Amino acid sequence: MKVTILGSGTSVGVPQVGCPCPVCHSDDPRDRRLRASALLETDEGRRLLIDCGPDFRQQMLSVDFLPLDGVIFTHEHYDHTGGIDDLRPFTRTDDGLPLFADEKCAKHIRERLPYLFREHLYPGVPRIRLEVVQPGVPFVVENYWEVMPIPVMHGKLPILGYRFGDFAYVTDMTEVSEEGLRLLQGVRFIVVNALREKPHPTHQSLSQALDFVKELGVEKAWLTHFSHEIGFHREVQSKLPENVYLTFDGLKFRI
Repeated sequence: MKVTILGSGTSVGVPQVGCPCPVCHSDDPRDRRLRASALLETDEGRRLLIDCGPDFRQQMLSVDFLPLDGVIFTHEHYDHTGGIDDLRPFTRTDDGLPLFADEKCAKHIRERLPYLFREHLYPGVPRIRLEVVQPGVPFVVENYWEVMPIPVMHGKLPILGYRFGDFAYVTDMTEVSEEGLRLLQGVRFIVVNALREKPHPTHQSLSQALDFVKELGVEKAWLTHFSHEIGFHREVQSKLPENVYLTFDGLKFRI
């Protein structure tokens, strides 16, 4: 399976509008970060999207066009759901593109985008099927992708990470329960959030992310969902353990 990091930034992206800091004015393209999202793809051309934020259209222009099997959402915040209307090119089927979210995220999508759920859709709007998933209850996307939702906390907000066999994707996490850790046991590869070096009330810091990676004992880890306060990509990467990597927009790796 190939993983493409479509976006590696936090809710405001990097550079942050109006910020004079050196990172926001870096010439290194790895320091320019769209909102966090990832694309999973198999050798058979099957594709699954994790989160669909407001940069989705721009992100998909950077990859070859192929149909999506579905979209899974970690939580309802706008930087993870704000691109749903731009799914239009991927929803030109009678039964619609399946979207998977927990109950509160699904409720948020219905309330924010009511025109997607009317009996008679306006011509051109995305045709979707919104399906509710439960933490710790596995589900299958299009009779192909086997997915395990992992319960984690985003500050005081319960959200989901996802496991796909040996690989897991967890973002916006501050802590994980014993049940979540149990569901992650045996994972060999993980993408996980690390906002900045300083502590933050709703996201892991870099040191917390490294502790989490060490606790899981994974073979390789990729860090994501950075603010400009993480620092320069090249400098931070040079300080990391040899099996831990900073992601950047457009990064591709195989599992």
